[in-house]
Amino acid sequence: MQWFYVASLLTILTSSQGILTTLSQTNGGYEYDYATVPFLAEVFKLIVSSFLLWRELQTSPLPRMTTEWKSVRLFPIPSIIYLIHNNVQFATLTYVDTSTYQIMGNLKIVTTGILFRLFLKRKLSNLQWMAIVLLAVGTTTSQVKGCGEASCHFLFSAPIQGYMLGILSACLSALAGVYTEFLMKKNNDSLYWQNVQLYTFGAIFNMARLLLDDFKGGFEEGPWWQRLLKGYSITTWMVVLNLGSTGLLVSWLMKYSDNIVKVYSTSMAMLLTMVLSVFLFNFRPTLQLFLGIIICMMSLHMYFAAPNMLVELPLAVKAAPDDRIEVSVD
Repeated sequence: MQWFYVASLLTILTSSQGILTTLSQTNGGYEYDYATVPFLAEVFKLIVSSFLLWRELQTSPLPRMTTEWKSVRLFPIPSIIYLIHNNVQFATLTYVDTSTYQIMGNLKIVTTGILFRLFLKRKLSNLQWMAIVLLAVGTTTSQVKGCGEASCHFLFSAPIQGYMLGILSACLSALAGVYTEFLMKKNNDSLYWQNVQLYTFGAIFNMARLLLDDFKGGFEEGPWWQRLLKGYSITTWMVVLNLGSTGLLVSWLMKYSDNIVKVYSTSMAMLLTMVLSVFLFNFRPTLQLFLGIIICMMSLHMYFAAPNMLVELPLAVKAAPDDRIEVSVD
């Protein structure tokens, strides 16, 4: 049950991520370059993982560390998938509105289950498949706005390109998670050594993105390292630490649990964020939110509960005592 505490902590940190990001704004905007936050989060994860690996190396016996290139070369792939995913996200938003995009994003719950079955060969029961679909339905229900709002009339009225890109985005997100789980479980290497490899390439790709932004902008604001910490406040650093800690927890779940647990954690975090927004940002709760929470709780119980808690199994019929008397006949 150790995964339960890690997943619960992941839910809390993920739910606070959006709140901290909102609090870091000034007059509705960011005084810092938001593109530097993922880079610093990757550097934070790399430093923590390197320190933990160093601590592990001081112990005996030494941890397993595969240094062959044919193994190391697999670790840039998740960063490449996420890079493609980010560009597909941007392209999707040019065709669909934000509400439709958020609802379509819940497709990654189902696509994660499908890729989880196809690539990792993990079998799920019929009840667990139903629970995954219910989770997608519950999160979608909580995000649907009331029909009295103007945006409701434009829901799902985008061109077909937007829906195709939305499906591709969901598949890429699921593929990145499933592939990362494959990397973490393909051998018995130390978790911290795997993290060092993963976050090294993550930091490199995020730095390359900052350089690309500089070239696109013609270096009008100077190179990225000059504005790296510009406009940072205590809240901004909390966003960085939150994002980095979330990544470390996800890698632990990928190593010792699975993608489905991560999906449930992030989905519950989304609902928790909406509930907390009611008290922090005067967000008006809707009937759809309450219905979505109920459906997601039913899905959570259906997926993780023991089968005998969901279905009443017939009691074993006891054989009637044999009262017959054997009489030997000569």
